[in-house]
Amino acid sequence: MKLLVKFFVKIATLISGLMPRQILRKSGAWIGFLWFDVFGFRKKIVLDNLKIAFPEWSDEQRYAVGRESVYQLGYNGLEFFKLPSINNEWLDKNMVSHGWENIEKAAAGGKGMFFLSLHLGNGDFGASSIAMRGQETFIITKRFKTKWFDDIWFSIRGSQGVQYIDAHSPNNAFEILKALKKNAGIVFVLDQYMGKPFGIASTFFGKRTGTAYGLALFVQKTKAPVIPCYTYEGTDKKLHTVFEPAMDLAKYVVDDKDQTIANLTQAFNNKLEEIIRKHPEQWMWVHRRWKDFK
Repeated sequence: MKLLVKFFVKIATLISGLMPRQILRKSGAWIGFLWFDVFGFRKKIVLDNLKIAFPEWSDEQRYAVGRESVYQLGYNGLEFFKLPSINNEWLDKNMVSHGWENIEKAAAGGKGMFFLSLHLGNGDFGASSIAMRGQETFIITKRFKTKWFDDIWFSIRGSQGVQYIDAHSPNNAFEILKALKKNAGIVFVLDQYMGKPFGIASTFFGKRTGTAYGLALFVQKTKAPVIPCYTYEGTDKKLHTVFEPAMDLAKYVVDDKDQTIANLTQAFNNKLEEIIRKHPEQWMWVHRRWKDFK
């Protein structure tokens, strides 16, 4: 099994590197078709989530957006294998950057920076584009228990210089602070459900749920700026990366530290909701975001 997977990955990256981007992406339509139209895997979750977020929409509208979001996962899934072969020339041809000056401004402050992000568009390409343009970048992420599979997966994800910090490592706090001292950017992907002990009660699209409070905790400790960032596939068939101005977080800070963490976490949720509303067809609706927080 190990050798078979390695062989498949090698062939997939080789073929993906040779194929034009749009042909490669559209080739992923079969994944979305099987996932949503044939097997209906998590279709009910997708549609229920959309009903929570957009109760004012018709059933037809929610179905169309939900279906497209799953197809986008298929497109992104195949494009993932192209990541090791891209270069700066490819970036110039296939990607459009908005707000890079906000990264430069944050870097000038010398405290490092946090990127507030989510599962929208093709995030691995977005993060890679940051690293390729010279801004050292780390992503907080879960790792796989099977080492050989973890090695394969992250060799692709990290092929353009992005580095990773294990979300469950006992040393991750030290690694984050060390990276900030190097003026690096740390990506927190904050749109998934998180229960206790690492999550706190919050609301998302007006419904109670749990959200990880780690970013709020580090913001309090380091005072490093938080830049909302995301990617989306544009009508021009290019991948757009957006880096918004650093969030104004002073208004969420109060004397009570726990309340400050709650305020900041809610502010991050509100920002992510704002982003999703711009491109709902490209967010990952298959995730059980609204589990009961107890």
